[in-house]
Amino acid sequence: MMDQTAPPAISILIAARNEEAYIGTCLQSLLAQVFPMAGGFEVIVAANACTDATVEKALGFARSFADLGHRLKVLNLAEGGKLGALAAAEAAAEGRVIAYLDADVTCDPTLLAEIVGVLDHEVPLYATGTLHVAKAATAITRIYARIWVRLPFVQGGAVGAGFFAMNRAGRARWDAWPRIISDDTFARLNFLPAERIEVSARYHWPMVEGFGNLVRVRRRQDAGVAEIARLYPGLLKNEAKAPITRAILARLAMTDPLGLAVYLSVHVAVRLRRKTGEWTRGR
Repeated sequence: MMDQTAPPAISILIAARNEEAYIGTCLQSLLAQVFPMAGGFEVIVAANACTDATVEKALGFARSFADLGHRLKVLNLAEGGKLGALAAAEAAAEGRVIAYLDADVTCDPTLLAEIVGVLDHEVPLYATGTLHVAKAATAITRIYARIWVRLPFVQGGAVGAGFFAMNRAGRARWDAWPRIISDDTFARLNFLPAERIEVSARYHWPMVEGFGNLVRVRRRQDAGVAEIARLYPGLLKNEAKAPITRAILARLAMTDPLGLAVYLSVHVAVRLRRKTGEWTRGR
């Protein structure tokens, strides 16, 4: 059993709002981590304004984490909001490395050890795992995902959707989290491409189900990027995202015409639907 008097090597922060259907599977994947580093790791579930059994389900894992020499903290926050939850979790975090994990994501057993291995330095760095889109229940989402994973942005690596991490020097690049839509994009763009690392261990990220939800979430993502461009234009120089060229579209059309048709249908629907400006969840 690890020495729990030593500070944890990494803190994993999970902002959770009514995640009783997912939090157990997420925490089970963390219990399965192969993590021999001194101090172990800590998980902080920041449950914000939950009206379901998220808090109770998370607390039920405390003994299992302690038995393995790790720590689980569950914050039962009365006020809702992801950014407030992240702030509360960060205030409680003791790790040298801080990771941000969505409650519906699961991690391969070596992910945390690989993340600490590349981030446990004094120079500012950002890291994530290799993104794997979990198998969708609906055919339309499975078809859309086939194209999405082949896009230059995803192929370029270090996407960070659903899971990303940084060391303390990296987190010092900004103060409080700004009240924006896309916190993961904001974090990634605070680092140069050379400062962003993708480790080989995978994390499994679910894509939303159904055409309507794909359109809704894509609209939110586009709005988040546009917001960052408006409020933090200097960060855009760090994007280094390869464009989707005609050659890429032609190759996708030849190899997966149905997939490209679905992807473009979502793209067109995003631009045709009336913009409401409302915040929407990623799932």
